[in-house]
Amino acid sequence: METRRRMKESLQRRVDAHRAELHRLSRDIWSRPELAGDETHAHDALVGFFSRDPAWTVESGYKLPTAFRASWGPAGGGDPELTVGFLCEYDALPDIGHACGHNLIAEVGAAAALGLKAALEENQTELPVPVKITVLGTPAEEDIGGKIDLINAGAFADIDLVFMAHPAQQDASFLPCVALNEQVPLHSLSFFLVLVKYYGKASHASAYPWEGVNALDAAVLAYNNLSVLRQQLKPEWRLHGIIKHGGVKPNIIPAYTELQFYLRTPLVKDLHNLKAKAEACFRAAAVATDCQVEIIYPSHAYYNILPNATLADLYENNGKSLGIQFPEQPANFSGSTDFGNVSFMVPGIHPFFYISTDAFNHTEEYTEAAGAEKAQLFTLRTAKALAMTAVDVVCCPVLLKQVREDFRLAKLKQEKLLEGADTALTAP
Repeated sequence: METRRRMKESLQRRVDAHRAELHRLSRDIWSRPELAGDETHAHDALVGFFSRDPAWTVESGYKLPTAFRASWGPAGGGDPELTVGFLCEYDALPDIGHACGHNLIAEVGAAAALGLKAALEENQTELPVPVKITVLGTPAEEDIGGKIDLINAGAFADIDLVFMAHPAQQDASFLPCVALNEQVPLHSLSFFLVLVKYYGKASHASAYPWEGVNALDAAVLAYNNLSVLRQQLKPEWRLHGIIKHGGVKPNIIPAYTELQFYLRTPLVKDLHNLKAKAEACFRAAAVATDCQVEIIYPSHAYYNILPNATLADLYENNGKSLGIQFPEQPANFSGSTDFGNVSFMVPGIHPFFYISTDAFNHTEEYTEAAGAEKAQLFTLRTAKALAMTAVDVVCCPVLLKQVREDFRLAKLKQEKLLEGADTALTAP
């Protein structure tokens, strides 16, 4: 326990010593928002941040053009027997920039890695096994799921534990809800993006509309079909979208329209059921209007996050020691993340943290809050709690065993739930 106490004090001092530099990094990313897959400035800023210390081995463009990897260690000599991973996100949203605070996610990952490095450096002789730190820059969370591409490319193959944290309206190690009698994090909804394209026939809308086949009618029917379908969906399921292209001019019967919808369910096993219901709505609209329809799934399916009770408890205990207050009943908040897919591969944790605003994510007000000075106290406190949680597991083989057992049991339960589901949605 004494070793852990010293290590936690060391990492807090290191994070505090780099406070100004970490804020500049976060603010630099915030001030130059970039969309998913195009995060060249954020990538370069993070690569430069880690490259300034020659102790880090930094790889830019790691397996994806705007991904990176920074590695340090092992501490304790010999080949690494335990690799701790921290994840950085840094893509922004169209028009409203960093309204989901991914600049702060990048800062948390960088700060936690710096802190853990200091703790390991100063206590190498007292570690049970040699430990390595890996920081992964994971682009395109808001769109195509960069973490899933990195999984497929083998980026997580040598990582044993993975940590990241996401800004929200309150602090929470995970957000529980009951779905189909299963405890799952409500924020962790499995997810599909679907594009639907209708093809009709253009004609003059006034002179001879009977010669046209109206693709906009198909899009409107599909939108309304889905709105009616919502009455028969389970309360935790989500189905929402937009008409992305509705025609070119009022006096031309639209020959082409396009919709974009998100399909979400708390458990990945239910996603194929919602997919089938939605597709029936899309195809029915095509039949009713005599249009042709094309249904496309352009990105990966996002999985729900596998909870890890041991890591969540450790994180809460460390957070409380730093002054973080965790509500007994976290507020309802639902969304999807490609971290869910990572959680099927590696034991990990994805807590939320408050940044001193009552604004909601994906709003202009949250964009401002994510770049504000007052968010720094909460961001760096979260980074310290993550690094302290890593210290607990690194220093205590019994805790590491519990974390791995939690992971094994959670994955086994999910695999049983997946029996009979669409094979395209089975866990990696």
